[in-house]
Formats: sequence, C-alpha cells, structure tokens
Amino acid sequence: MNPQILIVGAGPTGLALAYSLARQGVPFRIIDKNAGTGTASRALAVHARILEQYEQLGLAERNIKRGHPILSLDISDGKRVRATVKFHELGKGLSPFPFILSLPQDEHEEILEDELSKIGVRVEWNTSLLSFEDTGVGVNTVMQQQGQPEETAEFAYLCGCDGAGSMVRKDLELDFPGGTYKQLFFVADIETEQPVDDMEKMDMYMDNDGFMLYMNVRNANTKRILGIVPEEFNERTDVEYHDITNYIENKIRVSAAKVNWFSTYRVHNRVSERFAKGRIFILGDAGHLHSPTGGQGMNTGIGDAINLGWKLAAVVQGKADPRILSTYEQERIAFARRLIATTDKAFQTIVNQKLRGTLLREYAVPYVLPSVFKFSFPSKNAFKILSQIHINYRNSLLSKGKAGKVYGGMRLPWIETANGDNFTPLRSVDWQIHIYGKAQPELIDFARSQSLEIHEFAWEAQMKNAGFKKDALYLIRPDGHVGLATDKQWVRVLKMYLEAYGIVAFGAE
Repeated sequence: MNPQILIVGAGPTGLALAYSLARQGVPFRIIDKNAGTGTASRALAVHARILEQYEQLGLAERNIKRGHPILSLDISDGKRVRATVKFHELGKGLSPFPFILSLPQDEHEEILEDELSKIGVRVEWNTSLLSFEDTGVGVNTVMQQQGQPEETAEFAYLCGCDGAGSMVRKDLELDFPGGTYKQLFFVADIETEQPVDDMEKMDMYMDNDGFMLYMNVRNANTKRILGIVPEEFNERTDVEYHDITNYIENKIRVSAAKVNWFSTYRVHNRVSERFAKGRIFILGDAGHLHSPTGGQGMNTGIGDAINLGWKLAAVVQGKADPRILSTYEQERIAFARRLIATTDKAFQTIVNQKLRGTLLREYAVPYVLPSVFKFSFPSKNAFKILSQIHINYRNSLLSKGKAGKVYGGMRLPWIETANGDNFTPLRSVDWQIHIYGKAQPELIDFARSQSLEIHEFAWEAQMKNAGFKKDALYLIRPDGHVGLATDKQWVRVLKMYLEAYGIVAFGAE
C-alpha cells in the first residue's frame, strides 16, 4: 500500500504517532533531519495516562522495565524536609500505574524506534522536508535525504512533529503566542561517587534564591538536577557546570564526580493559534511549549499523537467520516491552553522571588502542603492532574451523554474487577461497548451485527464508587475515552451516534 501519511520529526511525539498508526495498519513514512535518536536525557517523566495508552499499544512493560518508578517527592528548605508527597498512595485505585516513570528521553526514543523496526518500519534519518502544498485532495511534498536528489511525493495527510522551531508550523504561517521567562535555567546529568540509597525518590529544594529539583536517572549513581542559574550569570550564554558548582552543592549537598551533560536554556510558554489547517496537523512542541513544572510537555505531545493516530487510521481506512479529524484540534488545543495556564501559574509562584513566592516557600510548603496531602480528596485530585488522567473532552463533537458520574469525553475510569480490570479490553485499540451489569439481548445482537466488541462486567459495589451506573451503556473510543454514555441501553441512540460520524469498528469488514 502507498503511504498515506507523512510524519515529519522522529522525537517521542512523532515516534508515538508512527507506532500508533503502524499498530492500526496504516501505511506512512516518518522522516527526521537528524542522524538518529537523541543522545541526551532531556525529558524524563512519563506519567500514568501515557503509560495507560502505551499499555493499549503493548509498549508499557518495556518502558517500565527500562526506567524506574518515582514514588515520592521530598520538599526541603535546605534545613529539613518540610513535606513528602507519596505518588503511589495518591494514585492507588485511580490508575494501574500510580507513579511517575523516570525514563530518559533518549532511551524512550530508542525503545520506540526499536519497536517500529520489529514491525518493519524504518525511520528515514538525515531527511528534510523542503516544502509542502495542501491541494485540498492531498498534500504534495518535496523532501531530500542528505547527499541524495530531491524527491516529490503526495500524501493524504501531513503531520508536523518537528519541535519548537517547527518548519511545518512556520510554513502554515501560524502564530505561536506566549512568553519567555526572564530567568535562565540549567539542567545537568551528573554522576556521584557514591550510589544513592533511594532510587524511587525525587527531591525539591526551595529557598529565597528559587528552587532546584533533583532525582535519579538511569542508575543509582546518576542524578538529574534542574534549577535557576544564579542571577549574576543570567545574561551569559557560556555558563558551564563548574561556574555554578558551589551554588549547586551548597544547596543540595550533592557533589559531581563526572558531568555527563549540562545545558542552559530559557523556558517558554506558548500555544499555536491552530493545531490543524486543512490536511496538515501539528503535534507536540510544534504546537505547544510548557514550563518544566510537573514534567507535562513530552507527555502532552505523546497524548496528541495517540489522539490523532486513531482518528487518522479510521479516516484513511474508511471507517469514520473525515470530519472527526476536526476533533483533534478541538480536543487537544483546549487541553494545551488549560495546561499552559495551570503550569505557568504554578511555575511563576515557585520561581517568584517576591511576596507570593516567599509565602509559598516559608508558609505553604512547611505548613499547608503536608496537611493537604493527609486528606484523600485533594490528594487524589493532585494525582489526577499531575498524571493527566483527569483529561476530558467534554466539549468535543464526539462526546455525548452521561450515565452516573461518567460522561462523554472523560477518560474511562479504571477499576479492578473480580476477573482482572476494565482496561484489558482496550488493547484492541477499537470502538467497544462496556456494560457494568447485564447487557440486553437487543444490544448484544446489534453489536454483533456491527462487529462491535461488547464487554460485560458483573456489577460490583465499587463500580458505583468509580462513577458507573448499573446496566448503563458506555461506548468507548479507541483511545480509552468515553464517546457516548446513556442511562439505558438505547440501541437507537447508539445507532444514531455511529451513523452520525460514519463509525465502523476496525474489526468489521
């Protein structure tokens, strides 16, 4: 089959989109101007929602084995630990992955590329997109591999996963509004003489100079340190680790035997005015840039890829109306804007040297934060936000109805059942019906006639606690979000929903 989609950029977002499409049998090409996957750790955190979606694609186990879980965060003022946040306790019962996975971005990319190669997909490295044109019926492109003549090719769709300086976004003439923080930040990967005792802990240091975050990466002797460069170096472009060694070691009492990687950078917070234009889409850093608060950036880009991947697959294979593609921008740009606003506010508070920042460090951290995490409701909500399992697409064209506390657009709540859990069926990456209780014969017959999976879960009391209503109908999208929820098993309403969007199950011929 001729490739239908061109993916430009083979970072985590582009590779995740490629694997999602490959898993669903869609032919594509993926190119990148670089010579291979990254060589620096860069982004580290992989959150629960991404691991859930990786589990659907068969990728979670290998990622988890390669990385290590961060189960807790200690917040210190330099004198003593003022607060401890235990992620695995916050997330217990909310996700099968109640932790933050520490996995360096270069290793993450290696895994994705290797999994693609196993199924016969090759990333075309050293290859640049020179130009493209949306003709209305396709996208004409001009590409060039290093040392080779130019190549012209036509695709049905083009996906720009080409980073913050995205050529695709720029050529679409999309504004990229936002701002840049005045502080100069640094990130370092160092090796220590002695191994660290607790691999599953992350530390945050906060005082009147700002903050520093440090955690283990790769092994017990390697630390990632992130913080603000001292003010006297703020305008310099040649800062090295040795320039701020004393500053770092005086704060966190960690000495470097070897510096593997060090970089300074300015932090941006931007969201593109559009995520889609005609047959062209932008994803990941091409569409949104975030502060490092909560490690949300890379996860949001992979979330973009999962969201768009199943929609492109459905349209290319004639199993959904092309207008469902408009919901990619509708769903993901709304989330990106909310996330930017949230992380920006948190980040400004943390790095602010004035009143709000001082109050946070001297009063909120030592006194308020520990008490907050003693109570279930606020602590559970904190995990939902950090892990991205709270993401919902309630205002999407594809989101209809409500049954119990579960509504169209929300992520399907995870529950453990007597025979396993309700996420295992999601591995089909297909539309499916969930009934928590007993499915009626009419619904079973209709599902069979549409080759639509139907899963019955014997009713248990905990299902009500999770928000489900007994015997209600929940139509689940291929990405694990609820499409349609109805109190009764209304076959007519289900049929109307499927017909409205031209939805055909992938299992159907």
